[in-house]
Formats: sequence, C-alpha cells, structure tokens
Amino acid sequence: MSDAKRLSISVIGASGYSGAELVRLLLRHPAVELDTLYAFSQAGKIFSDLYPSVPCDKEFLRYEGETGSDIYFLALPHGEALNLVPALTDAGKLVIDLSGDFRLKNPDEHERFYKQIKPADAWMTYALPELGRDEIINSKAVSNPGCYATSIILGLAPLFLDENSPAKVRSVSCTAVSGISGAGRTSKTELSFSEMSENMRAYKVGQHQHTPEIMQALGTSASNPSFDFTFAPMIGPFTRGIYSVLTVAFDGNFRDCSPSELYSSFYDGAPFVRVRSSMTEVRHVAMTNYCDIHIAHRSDNGPLVIISAIDNLLKGAAGQAVQNMNIMLGFDETLGLLL
Repeated sequence: MSDAKRLSISVIGASGYSGAELVRLLLRHPAVELDTLYAFSQAGKIFSDLYPSVPCDKEFLRYEGETGSDIYFLALPHGEALNLVPALTDAGKLVIDLSGDFRLKNPDEHERFYKQIKPADAWMTYALPELGRDEIINSKAVSNPGCYATSIILGLAPLFLDENSPAKVRSVSCTAVSGISGAGRTSKTELSFSEMSENMRAYKVGQHQHTPEIMQALGTSASNPSFDFTFAPMIGPFTRGIYSVLTVAFDGNFRDCSPSELYSSFYDGAPFVRVRSSMTEVRHVAMTNYCDIHIAHRSDNGPLVIISAIDNLLKGAAGQAVQNMNIMLGFDETLGLLL
C-alpha cells in the first residue's frame, strides 16, 4: 500500500511501555503511517532516546487537543482518557483506548474498583476480538481489554458462552502471575530489581480492577455474580507475560464432553488463540500477540484446570489494540502482527 493511501495515526501516552509497543508495531504496519507521538512528562524528548531499540526519531509533544490524525490510540493512566475521547469521537476520529475508563457499563462498579467516578454513558464497545468481532467492525471507538482480563476471559469463555458447554460453572479460582512491566513504567521501590529478584507476591486479592471486567464479559456482574470467583493476582520476577491458572468447578460433571474439543471448536477461526495439547509457558507467547490455552487437568466429577498465557504488553495491550484497529478498518486482523 502506498504512503498516499495510508491512514495517519497518533498515540497519546506514547512514552509508557504499552505506548512504546504501539509505536514499534505501527512503524512496521503496512497500511498506516505514524503521525504524532504525545507524552506529558517526556514531552520534548526523542522517542529513540527513551527506547533505543526502536528506530523512531519523532519528538514527544504535549497533547493540546489536536485532531489532525485519522486514528488515535490512547495509552494513558486510568482516568485521563475520560475528557479526551468525547472530543476525538465528535471530530469523527477512530479511537482505541487502552485504559479502563470505558470498559465497564456499570458506573458504580467502576467507582468501586477504580476508585474514580465516571459518567453513566462513559462506555464504549468492549473490544476483545475473539468475543465481539461484529461489534468491533461496526464501532468507531472501542475500549481495549485489560491484560489480566484478556488472559482470564479467553481461558474461561468457552465454558460460559458456548451453548455446547455441558455443565454450569459453580466456581472459578484464578491465580495469575504478571511480569513487572504490567505495573507500568513509573519508578517504584517495590518494583526495583533488589525487591523483585528471586521474589513473588500477591496484591489486590479480591479487589483487582479487572474483576468486574471479567465478570461482565462472561455474562454476569461483580455486584451479583452467577458463580463464585476468587482472583489472586501476583507479580513475578520477569519482565513481560501473564500466566493464569484457572480451576473451575461445576454443578454436574464434564463426562460427556472433551474440554479440548470444546475449546478448539470455540476458537476455530481465531488466529491469535492457540489451544495447545502440551503445557504452555510464558516464553511461548512472549513478544507475540498469541494467547495459548492448555487444559492441564480434567476430572469427570471434579474440577477442570486451565492454563492461559499471554504477553501482557501485546495481546494484553498494544498488540490487541492493533488487532482491533485492523478489524475496525476491515483489514485482516493479523496485519502487522505476525513475526
């Protein structure tokens, strides 16, 4: 595709880890042209000075309400996109927001888990491609899923959303370990090398902000759940990746159905979900847009154990955002994302 036909893209919040991954992916995308990079604390600096591995000599600018690009990616801390998105959508721009500002339909749940108040209409299409491709195609502005949520929802969706699932879920216990980059680029003592090397810890157990997002996508709510859900997020001594272990108990049993067949059928045609017969690992998905799923254990009368792995900065953020852009524009959703 020639440069004259390429759509122009700006990234607001381009200096963080997810923003930097967006820049790296968009620079090599054959159908778009990277226009402007916006940042706040890094304004005035050159991108490649901050990230030397990415050949980009664009200067970070401070965003002042410009609407000159065709498409805007927002990779900002929670709460900062609320006032920016309406002006962009009113100007007819395509918007992909990576924050949690527009994910939840219920403003009360947003306030409870994000500790922020937002308008009742601050909601956009929830853009998890494997579950909502048709809605994404017809949307001009979408909310990119969270990283934990992506791993966990994809690991559970066939059990909740496939009409062929043979048993009702009674409870889900989830332990998910994230790489340190999931906490963002801000310097914090507890995330330093000396604190995290040879260490692992849980945080926000039962209170993580991705909890209502997960429940919403599975057809229920955190306020009135249809099943018991225990979520223990953890941070581990590696840079990127999320490794989710999902233990699912049922009312009834799974005797008459092969979980692997159920999952393979459900994700047939989903290019970035791989149902693996062997155990998956973080390194299998690092630096890719894949979600790998493995049925680790099944029992006719007991729980099902599912392993789900993603790269938190790609399938959990920037890669999925580009995948959503491809779908919104009618491109092959893998465009610019396959190595």
